Amino acid sequence: MLQILAHRTYRHLFLAQVIALVGTGLATVALGLLAYELAGAEAGAVLGTALAIKMIAYVGVAPVAAAFAERLPRRAMLVSLDLVRAAVALFLPFVTEIWQVYVLIFMLQWASAAFTPTFQATIPDVLPDDKEYTRALSLSRLAYDLESVASPMLAAALLTVISFHSLFAGTVIGFLVSAALVMSVALPSPTSTERRGIYERTTRGLRIYLATPRLKGLLALNLAVSAAGSMVIVNTVVLVQAKFGLTQSDTAIALAVFGGGSMIAALLLPRLLDKTPDRAAMLAGATVLVASLFAGVFVWNYWQLLLLWALIGLGYSLAQTPAGRLLRRSAHRQDRPALFAAQFALSHACWLITYPLAGWLGAAMGLPATFAALSVIAAAAIVTAARLWPAHDPDEIEHIHEKLGHDHPHLVGATRVGDGHRHVHVFVIDSHHPDWPAGR
Repeated sequence: MLQILAHRTYRHLFLAQVIALVGTGLATVALGLLAYELAGAEAGAVLGTALAIKMIAYVGVAPVAAAFAERLPRRAMLVSLDLVRAAVALFLPFVTEIWQVYVLIFMLQWASAAFTPTFQATIPDVLPDDKEYTRALSLSRLAYDLESVASPMLAAALLTVISFHSLFAGTVIGFLVSAALVMSVALPSPTSTERRGIYERTTRGLRIYLATPRLKGLLALNLAVSAAGSMVIVNTVVLVQAKFGLTQSDTAIALAVFGGGSMIAALLLPRLLDKTPDRAAMLAGATVLVASLFAGVFVWNYWQLLLLWALIGLGYSLAQTPAGRLLRRSAHRQDRPALFAAQFALSHACWLITYPLAGWLGAAMGLPATFAALSVIAAAAIVTAARLWPAHDPDEIEHIHEKLGHDHPHLVGATRVGDGHRHVHVFVIDSHHPDWPAGR
């Protein structure tokens, strides 16, 4: 997997991602401590509101940002957004009111909601080879998992010698270094061949997404992933400390085990996806999530929970990591930023549903009932995904054009059939193909 880092442009982008992730992880720890300093016992409510603001920014901003990504040079856009994030982080240590936290968090997440899909859409253009791109996806997943383990440990070590306000300096440095690494390489910036209005550009990714069967299946799988992930993120502390009466360190270990399961899957995925279709692998991962959630109804000690969290981490990565491959094959190069933004927004919309659900159900009905309810949601999502995403899903599809003129350049080599023209090519939703062929 690490051989992919020999590619200079990708290596710089990957390092930029890792360094920015560590900076963000430090800010996450510092933000929790800042919320406690400002709100005391109400810190949980402050962080919950900040999390909701984050998700709203992700869902609302990403498609709009993608519309501008069609026109702006990618390198300039990514560097500018890193600088915005660094500037916001620079102000966080000076916050004295809770409302200021909310404003700055929205600005920070607004910039992230624009940065992440644009960054993700750049990688398949930098690595056009499918096997190399698969390894890049797995390496990216590994980076996210390592960050979730390493950042809290680094923050804990730093807090022994500095105040938590100084952790925000690490965030600023992370974003500045990320910007410098992006500046150090040339990035492809696809230009649209058609002039489109802002509404057309803003909604294009969503329309491509919701008109493509494999992506409608992906949306259902996003719901299964968020159902399992929300149970882990929201209720680990409740299970470990309230139910089992253990310590904060045990909570951290449980979360690390979840990340470890995800890392194992990320390491195995490149070879698995060389031999196994994306659909089969992702449905298998989601099935692991459903089975693990159902088993959670019967968990009664910490060691069972660790095994369960490792399995959920494994299924989580298996169901989620190949998504980039689906997005890549489902749009033209110039439409990828819009499509990645649609995935970013829609997947976070699923989290916006399951995050509060995991918390509310846990408080109102108890954790066994919450495990059961989320397993039912995830199971329904799998059934829906299997129905929406056909098992036979070729890239090239035979189809008939009935609205294009006979002299249209797109119809060169097509066969006349009644009032239309029939031909075969790699099929994606675009201006010539606004709908998926019937029966496909």
